[in-house]
This record gives sequence, C-alpha cells and structure tokens, in this order.
Amino acid sequence: MTTASPAPTIFAHRHEQVVFCHDEASGLRAIIALHSTALGPGLGGTRFYPYASEAEALADVLDLSQGMAYKNALAGLDLGGGKAVILGDPRTLKTEALLRAYGRFVETLGGRYFTACDVGTFSPDMDVIARETSYVTGRTVEHGGAGDSSVLTAFGVYQGMRASAQHVWGDASLAGRTVGVAGVGKVGKHLVDHLVGEDATVVVTDVDAAALDLVRAKHPAVRVVGSTEALVAEQLDVYAPCALGHALTDEAVSTLSASIVCGGANNQLAHDGTAKLLTEKGITYAPDYCVNAGGVIQVADELDPQGFSFERAKARATGIFDTTLAVLERAATESITTAEAADRQAEQRMHDVGRLQQIHLSR
Repeated sequence: MTTASPAPTIFAHRHEQVVFCHDEASGLRAIIALHSTALGPGLGGTRFYPYASEAEALADVLDLSQGMAYKNALAGLDLGGGKAVILGDPRTLKTEALLRAYGRFVETLGGRYFTACDVGTFSPDMDVIARETSYVTGRTVEHGGAGDSSVLTAFGVYQGMRASAQHVWGDASLAGRTVGVAGVGKVGKHLVDHLVGEDATVVVTDVDAAALDLVRAKHPAVRVVGSTEALVAEQLDVYAPCALGHALTDEAVSTLSASIVCGGANNQLAHDGTAKLLTEKGITYAPDYCVNAGGVIQVADELDPQGFSFERAKARATGIFDTTLAVLERAATESITTAEAADRQAEQRMHDVGRLQQIHLSR
C-alpha cells in the first residue's frame, strides 16, 4: 500500500464510496469506485490492466466511474455509475481463484454495484465471478447473459457517428467519407464492419498486430498505418479513438484534420480544456460517454425481469443517434462545448428524476 493517502483525490471527485480490495492468496489487488447511485445501483465494467502504480489505477477508476454515472444517465437508464479495476497483467495473473475472490468483494457491496466486462475481462470471466455474487452482468449467452457487450458498443458509436455527420454535413450517410479508427480490438473491429458496410474508406491502427491481421483478413480494402500519430496525421473526415483513454492530447488536436471525432474509447479528452480546443478548431466532438453507451445498454438489459433480449437492447441503442444529435444541437444553441452539453443533459436527467441526493440501498 502506498504511504500517501488517496482521500483528497476521492473527495475532490465527489465519489460516494471507494473500496480497496486485497486477497493475498490469489494475488488480487482491486479498487471498486461508486461515483453516484442517485438513479439506482452503480453499473460499470471491471478493467484488468497492468497499471504502473496504485495511484494510476486509482485515478483511472475514479475517472471511469464518474463517466459511467453520466453515461448511464444520458442513456436513459435507471442506474448509477460505478467501475472497478484489477491491478496486474490479465495474461499472467488472471485465475479462477482471483476472479472468485473479486466476486466476493463485489458481493459485500450488497447490490450497490453491478459489474460487467471491460478491458482485460470477458463474458466467461463474468461467469466465474457470478459463482460468488449475483451482481454481475455481461455474462455468456449460455448462462442467460448478453454476451459480448462490444457488439452494441460499436453499434452505438456508429449511430453517434451518423448523428454527427447529420449535424456537420446535413446527411447521416458515411459513404465515401474517410474514417480513421485507432484501436481495432473489442469495439473497433465491429465499428469497422459497420463502416465498411456503408462504403466508407477506412484507415486503422493498433498496437496489437494480431488484431490488425484479423481486420485485414476480413476487409482487405482497409488500410493500415503504423501508429496513432500516423493515423491522426492522415487526411480524415472522422477520427474514431477506440483504444485507451486520453488520446485527444493538445498535440493530437493540433495535427487532426478530421471534422468529427467520434469513437468508443472512454475518457478521450486529455484534460478539461481539450473540448474547447476542439471547438476552436472547428472539430465536432461527439462526447465519448454519449456515443459508447451501447454496451452498457446491452448489459443493463440482462437486469430486465423478463430476461435479456438483444433485439430490445439494440432498439434502445439506436436511440444514441437522437441523443447525440440533441447534445450537439444543445452545444450550438447554448454556445458551449459538446462535452459541457452532454454533462448538462446527464445532470438534468439526474436532477429531474428527483433522487440526486439519495444513496441507493438494495432492498
């Protein structure tokens, strides 16, 4: 454990609860953060990642859980925002014992937090976690779950991209547009499918050569470049960050030629001023938590008393088009950044529901 107290950071983020989880026998080191349960129990995935330090992991889980609170509110879900991170390399550290130990910690929260998949975790992992807690979504289809949530995450990003095109060019079609996709893993590869299906010109990059090989094998016309920096320097109509967060740095924004930024990655803005930089440059930024909500819509549907329905979840994810368009139009009307517009839209819903100051307790 680090000697410096993380409390000031936690309180500055206005989180309801942050739980540090340690199981020495399995090697589990995890952090669960609940930003808000005003609308209901917090829902958010578990990220398994080799963070350089505990401080870095804490900063990430605080940002991600806050983003989930706003994402769930903007998506129209009666769910709050939570997130978890497991520290370590999932390729070497992930075991049944570790996942089950983590599940027991989720269980101690008594339904205030529902977990799901994220970077480094998959639906079969959720099945293992579910052996210790019932507060799990994103399970495999064989176990009555929604399966891979990246399917509707990508679909939602595609809808947000079409809405952005409608706002910028007066036409939702992406046919003939050049779209750069940074990261073709879980979400990016499905997004490429949608774009190719609409006859867009697609340029991609990824640090994982195997992921690139899969895309090339399926879509030979897709062009690959060697780095994110090279992709940003391309002549693009749309830039889609679909890897890890904070991709929109000052340097990237200064280089970017795209008219639209719309991607699946969480927390894309490197700092609070990035949204203003994008606006000043005339680039329309579709806020990440607005357009990438398809995945959480998908896994949230598992909580329906009638059981999961992919068709119902997809129909709800289609609404991301209208939500994105409303956010972009609000930004234009109120002369604010699109990031501010999305925040106001989410906060307005939490306030209007009338439970903003309440803390969710399981019944």
